[in-house]
Amino acid sequence: MFQETLEINTRGRGTLDITRAIQEAVARSGTATGLCHVFVQHTSASLILCENADPDVRHDLESWFAREVPDGDPRYRHSLEGPDDMPAHIRSILTNMDLTLPVSNGRCALGAWQGVFLYEHRHGGQRRRVIVTVS
Repeated sequence: MFQETLEINTRGRGTLDITRAIQEAVARSGTATGLCHVFVQHTSASLILCENADPDVRHDLESWFAREVPDGDPRYRHSLEGPDDMPAHIRSILTNMDLTLPVSNGRCALGAWQGVFLYEHRHGGQRRRVIVTVS
C-alpha cells in the first residue's frame, strides 16, 4: 500500500490537468498492477476523468455548469463565503471528489484521450490537497 498527498495550487474556477502528477505518484509506489484511488479533500473542488486533447470539451462543461448551477442564485441559502460558495458545493457533488483508476504496467491505464483533472469550482485560486493511494 502506498499513499501520498499532492499539494496543488489552482488559479480559480476551471480545470487543471493533474494526470502527470498522478502517474508520477503511481510510479513512485512501485506497483505494477493494482488500483489507484485519487481523492480531493475539499467540498468546493472535484476530480474528473475527461477528454484531454480538445480543451473545448472542458470549456463546454463549464458553460453547462454556468447555466445549470449559476452563481448568486437567490434559491441558495448557503452563501457564507460569497455567491460562488453554494454553486461550488453543488458542482463538486455532481462531478465527484474521488476517482478509482486501474494500474497496469506501473501506470494508470487511461484511454488514449483521457486525462485526470482537478476541477476548481471557486473563483479565487486555492491550495488543494489530493490524496493518491495505490494498492
